[in-house]
Amino acid sequence: MSRNIAFVASNTDVSRKARAELVALYGDVAPDKADIIVALGGDGFMLQTLHETQSLRAPVYGMNCGTVGFLMNEYSPEGLIDRLFAAEEEVINPLSMRAECRDGSVHEALAINEVSLLRAGPQAAKLRISVDGKVRLEELVCDGALLCTPAGSTAYNYSAHGPILPIGSDVLALTAMSAFRPRRWRGALLPKNAVVRFDVLQVEKRPVMADADSRSVRDVVSVEIRSEEAIRHRILFDPGHGLEERLIREQFV
Repeated sequence: MSRNIAFVASNTDVSRKARAELVALYGDVAPDKADIIVALGGDGFMLQTLHETQSLRAPVYGMNCGTVGFLMNEYSPEGLIDRLFAAEEEVINPLSMRAECRDGSVHEALAINEVSLLRAGPQAAKLRISVDGKVRLEELVCDGALLCTPAGSTAYNYSAHGPILPIGSDVLALTAMSAFRPRRWRGALLPKNAVVRFDVLQVEKRPVMADADSRSVRDVVSVEIRSEEAIRHRILFDPGHGLEERLIREQFV
């Protein structure tokens, strides 16, 4: 690894100040010229940076300047070069979402954490769930449902009481939010290569929106989700604090 580092920061005073401090110490190059990209902010900015740099060869090392930093390392301006040399790399494949809307339009997006479907009106959503072309649940009455990657399993999925997935596991978590019927259905674990389809039932009476890492689509009638193996997000962590360790540690707090 050379010393060609690109520093990118979220739009906060703390992050901008941190960037100025680091640039003064280590210099700065454009992301497309960098050997490594250092993202300064919280998890939301880390996801934004990964999406924006997915076509570049450089891995991303995050330092926490926000309120949530599960994907970030501790901020410290000293000894950064040594930390980058010692960092452990994790590779994450995003999910691809293909959503069809009531007006016939089709929207595609990528999600590093999860794709979620949420009711967009006063009444609960009704969803039919198919896996690899086979209907597995004829009707799920709920506030919503999501499909997440291991990297995203501690985010929205965990708040919805879904399972935490080890980063090395080739599985996805399908989790319901406030399921009314089947009342005790808590979701499923699916192979990473599974293709999951949600069909929205009673679309006019019970409107539903879809969201892929905060990219929202309203009035969906169907959503198809699969793992996008062709895209590899490379994330760097300090030794002993990698994503796998964090996922395990999170289950014992």
